[in-house]
Amino acid sequence: MEWLQTITALTATEIVTLTILTFLAGMVRGFSGFALSAMVMATAVLILPPIELIPMLWWLEMSASLLMVRSGFKDADRPMTYALVIGNIIGWPIGLNLTMALPVDTSKALALGIIVVLAASQLAKVKLNFLASKPGLYGTGVVAGIVSGISHTGAMVIAFYVLAADKSAAVMRASLVLFLFLGSLSSMIILLFFGVMDFSGASRGLVFALPTMLGVLAGQRLFTDKLAPYYRPFCLILLISLASIGLLRTLLV
Repeated sequence: MEWLQTITALTATEIVTLTILTFLAGMVRGFSGFALSAMVMATAVLILPPIELIPMLWWLEMSASLLMVRSGFKDADRPMTYALVIGNIIGWPIGLNLTMALPVDTSKALALGIIVVLAASQLAKVKLNFLASKPGLYGTGVVAGIVSGISHTGAMVIAFYVLAADKSAAVMRASLVLFLFLGSLSSMIILLFFGVMDFSGASRGLVFALPTMLGVLAGQRLFTDKLAPYYRPFCLILLISLASIGLLRTLLV
């Protein structure tokens, strides 16, 4: 435990807490295809600031993607996903600049607020029909990149586009998996360029990748035809609850 505390710069309690959180977030990712970063950001932001969570989350997302990418390539809407990735690459540097320029408490509140608004809007089945166009497609990718740079929850924005396009649960899940895999590959370059990917971020990411992957494997077993219609509302309600609690704590401290 002392060795883990040294390389992660975390206390024993924080390591145990993050292990549990990343396992549960991995389960949701394996079941729904997204929400890993949003869940960790909504809860772990009380332990680490967003700018320190972002490099750790890169490793968690990549470890989850490696387990799920095969089904992503098989079932995803590839042309749509590739366009979203291009827009995401453009938006990432903008989001990172905002995160690095804002005070820690402000970035915490902003990250959690984004999660609450996006999740609540999706739960209310808000459809933005203008997104079902080429400008809407690439624009969604750019906005997702900005949100990812701020709170690493760009997949929530991507879900808006998928919702507007009336994709099935299977296609939505696969498209998000493929998007997160390809987006992670490109975002590593951006994180290195901005100096955000440091030793502590990589160390934490590798340490918590194991519980994340175990959670993903458990969550994948839950994605059945019978439960598929319920996966989105379950995840959104959970995200709203976690992010709201985290936001209140951040604002009241």
